[in-house]
Amino acid sequence: MIEDTETIDEFLDRHADDVEEAVRKAAAAEVMPRFRRLAAHEVDQKAGPHDLVTDADRLAERYLTETLGALLPGSVVVGEEAVHANPASYEALQGDTPVWIVDPVDGTRQFVHGDPGFCMLIALAKSGVLLASWTYAPARDQLATAIRGRGAFLDGERLYAGVPAPGRDLQVATSHPDYTTDEQKRGLLGLWTDGVAPRACGSAGLEYLAVARGESDAVAFSWEAAWDHAAGLLLVEEAGGAHLTLTGEPFRIKGGNTLPFTAARDAATARRVRALLAAEA
Repeated sequence: MIEDTETIDEFLDRHADDVEEAVRKAAAAEVMPRFRRLAAHEVDQKAGPHDLVTDADRLAERYLTETLGALLPGSVVVGEEAVHANPASYEALQGDTPVWIVDPVDGTRQFVHGDPGFCMLIALAKSGVLLASWTYAPARDQLATAIRGRGAFLDGERLYAGVPAPGRDLQVATSHPDYTTDEQKRGLLGLWTDGVAPRACGSAGLEYLAVARGESDAVAFSWEAAWDHAAGLLLVEEAGGAHLTLTGEPFRIKGGNTLPFTAARDAATARRVRALLAAEA
């Protein structure tokens, strides 16, 4: 059983490559064989037509749950599909046990429609602190990784988010205002202003990667499901970025955040986007 951050660091020294191998194997066994080959009976709705789940989601999560749990005895897995089946399992994020946070297919809508813009997300956290993350886009064969205090990398190359170029509109990927509460919608509408170019987000994991690469300036999201955000938040942080909730505090993976929130290439951009969100909330 892992007891402290130091021994988790030692675990990551030994097993970070094993996590990478696990996500690649899950993709090869369960996700990519179904990409652009899904039968109708392999796709279901959860909350509605915009909330899809496939056999690839379920089977990849099952594989990762078994593999990651065996890698780190005493850890628990909080996976999107397991939480859908048993919402109480999400409460594991509140404890002090090491937690794997798994989204087996982030961007299921894109996956279902044969769009390569989806990824697989894994993060390791303990006591609410994000320690490591893996973002794998199997259709593009891209793997981004981050370990707290050690930087962010894409296919082995160090990532630096940088700062937005002066004099141009901020490029911000955002939740669609129509899919939020009235209060959150008002906040997001603050992005529709001079100096900002908002657009609807795709896969959250790939949007975070775009920020970490400096290809996009920020994201603004109105929901806090840990599997969508954990991996990307650490990736952005380790690339030099920052994240803030509506109250000006960093996003808490344990929940209870005031939404919407933003993650951005640098602290100044995060403050700017957060101010726009707060102005209309």
